[in-house]
Amino acid sequence: MRSKALFCLLPIFIASCTKEVKTKDSLLEHLPPDPSLVVKIANLTNFKSELKNNSTLNSIKGFTSIEDVIDKINGLEHLSTDKTCVLALYEIGKDNYDYVLAAKKGPGIFNVDSVANKTVETLTYEGTAVTKYNLDGLEVFSLQKNDAILMGSSMMLMENLIRVSEHTPADPTLEKLYQASSLDKSATLFINPSGNTSLLSLKEQNKSDHHPFSSWISLDFTANSDEVGLSGVAMAPDSTKNFINLFKGTAPLANKTPSYAPLTSQAILSYTFDDYQVFAKNQNAYLDRIKQTDSLFNTVEEVGVIYLNNEKVVLLKSYGTQSLYDYLDSRKTASQNYQDSEILELEDTGLVEEGFTPLVTNFKSNYCTIIENSFIFSEEKEALQTIISNHKSSSSFDNDQGYKTAKASLASESSMLFVSNASGIGFFADQELAPEISEDIDEDDLKEQVFASQMVMDNGFGHFNILASKIEKNRERNTVSPLFTLELNTDLATDPQFVKNHRTKQQEIVVQDQNNVLYLISTDGKVLWTKQLEGRIQGEIQQVDLYKNGKLQLAFTTNDQFLILDRNGDEVTPFNIEFEGGNLNPLAVFDYDGSRNYRFVITQGSKVYMYNNQAKIVHGFTFTDAQSNILGTPKHFRVGNKDYLVFKQDNSTLRILHRVGSDRIKVSEKIDFSSNEVFLYKNKFSMTNKTGVLHQIDTNGKLVATDFNLNPDHGFYATSNTLVFMDDNILSIKGRKVELELGVYSKPKIFYIYDKIYVAVTDIQNHQIYLFDSQAESIPNFPVFGSSLMDLTDMDNDRKLELVAKDQDNSLIVYKIN
Repeated sequence: MRSKALFCLLPIFIASCTKEVKTKDSLLEHLPPDPSLVVKIANLTNFKSELKNNSTLNSIKGFTSIEDVIDKINGLEHLSTDKTCVLALYEIGKDNYDYVLAAKKGPGIFNVDSVANKTVETLTYEGTAVTKYNLDGLEVFSLQKNDAILMGSSMMLMENLIRVSEHTPADPTLEKLYQASSLDKSATLFINPSGNTSLLSLKEQNKSDHHPFSSWISLDFTANSDEVGLSGVAMAPDSTKNFINLFKGTAPLANKTPSYAPLTSQAILSYTFDDYQVFAKNQNAYLDRIKQTDSLFNTVEEVGVIYLNNEKVVLLKSYGTQSLYDYLDSRKTASQNYQDSEILELEDTGLVEEGFTPLVTNFKSNYCTIIENSFIFSEEKEALQTIISNHKSSSSFDNDQGYKTAKASLASESSMLFVSNASGIGFFADQELAPEISEDIDEDDLKEQVFASQMVMDNGFGHFNILASKIEKNRERNTVSPLFTLELNTDLATDPQFVKNHRTKQQEIVVQDQNNVLYLISTDGKVLWTKQLEGRIQGEIQQVDLYKNGKLQLAFTTNDQFLILDRNGDEVTPFNIEFEGGNLNPLAVFDYDGSRNYRFVITQGSKVYMYNNQAKIVHGFTFTDAQSNILGTPKHFRVGNKDYLVFKQDNSTLRILHRVGSDRIKVSEKIDFSSNEVFLYKNKFSMTNKTGVLHQIDTNGKLVATDFNLNPDHGFYATSNTLVFMDDNILSIKGRKVELELGVYSKPKIFYIYDKIYVAVTDIQNHQIYLFDSQAESIPNFPVFGSSLMDLTDMDNDRKLELVAKDQDNSLIVYKIN
């Protein structure tokens, strides 16, 4: 009997095959019957990103058993749609699979203009036109049928579709799961375990008593850089002999097997049920036998299998041990004491397998010991000695970091729980999988991965959680470790920055690529949405609460637009304002009294436009046309109960205005402004010129100039009490100077988080990010790798900081500071 736990992990490997696709209404009717695997993709962009950036899926793409499938599906690389699609795999010969894709028709759904080496021809079959693409040697076939476009890797499948003139009724169980699947996930996998030996890479089974795990299984797919997860349900009608029906009518319990398994175990497999008599009745039905229920195991509520050094140890956890112990003690052939625990040698070596098949197979219960209220059986005495000594030293599997990583994503109680490290997966692969994939797993480096599956039986359904995850390390204090990296479709155009999610109160990431696509990225490295913009975002994105209800929007300018987007990336009407001639400066947002009666200030050349929350021009603001072009972003400062609006002009004039646009402070001196911003430092408006002179103007209009002898391309940043300069490779913080390695440095930036000041600067030439405190002391374990100025925040509200920056040209990286 093959391992059912291993089967639960196989969808993770299958997920790496399914490269792209998307759905809305049911498209199952357009598919040929009897698919081996169906993938409904509810977000094409997100699904591509999740597959592309997950380390586990990337590591198994070269597996022999799935490489051919992946190569064929690569033909869909040029698919682009915002409609839902369905992809199905069909076995057309032993170990040979082709696909059919069904999607709603739309303009430009399959664009191959960028493929240099291609041919496109039209074939005809029974009067229906089929388009055949040859893309760099890869064939893709396409035909239109009613309101759908159907694509595939085989002309034979296209012919089958043509011959079936009407819609093909879908399997009712599959249709039910399809309609119930979540649209919040990027994709859902539907698998029928029956007859998919080849697809799942299982060894051929000759046993006549083999029953499938369940009927159709529906699994929602999610992935980030370090973890791939599948969650959903398995169907098991009462009339079928499916494995999960063994737990029908029972309730799951907390799994205790990990607390008895040694820390060095390869894997644990635990089954629980709250009523042994119900389980025994289900067992008889599954095995198609008539057998009187034995009261010997009445108090057993968990059957655990511990995999240790490629051997099995079986645990029976009981809430009453006396009757079973009396039975075993009366049938022992010998016993010995080991570290104050008795080890019995048994004459009835088939006791456990006979009592709990198919949960336990191919196992001889030669030895037994009792620890607390659990009976532990083994084939070799040494295995029990290892378990006893580990238990006494509290060195158990539930302290393993991989197990802790897995449990963080799983429910606390389950009917079935399987957790394995790479060694355990290798052992299962040797036992259960075809030789070619077993060899691939042996060759692949999975040592830092944990694999887990969980099934919770509830009212005839098996609820599933399945994952493969990079093991989260025990984080020492004063460490800086990469949290995730994310590769975009093309190079980054803007520095990534954090923005607040008003629902979770956590921070997410926004960044734009060279194709002007804006990305919103979650705390675990998933692309939540993308938005195609017409131009490059100028400066930083601002967050506003237009409707004063706690819901935040993203506000910014591009070269020729002023835009505000909502939480989902949709434009907020009427905030899509275009400016003829372009050349906009970054957006300025003024909130004078913290009342969220925003003033949005857009500057274009010498023109100044001020809008209110309704996207209407504020007519009371009179500074609408300066004498020369505005430089950079206008600034708003509040000193006491007065507001000051500050504009730099390219004629070396500084304007400090009232709310209405008239001069509040007249600055007569000309300042040849550097590229740095104006800051409020010690209640003085502070800026530098191109010769490194710091100019400061107080609220009475008095100007003081201090020459710091800085280079023209120096960096300058200030807060109310902290002044920072970056000059060549010398960083100065509150007058304290730090000499850094020679390089090309960004402007410095100050962050004030949890009552502590951080100063960041990046060596763009050598890709090093530096972080210092207010005393010019380096934060431990800096510099770290990065190619842009960073943003810093507590992303997940655990009072430990995260930073985001550009990694490679087309990727970003997030670090956690512990």
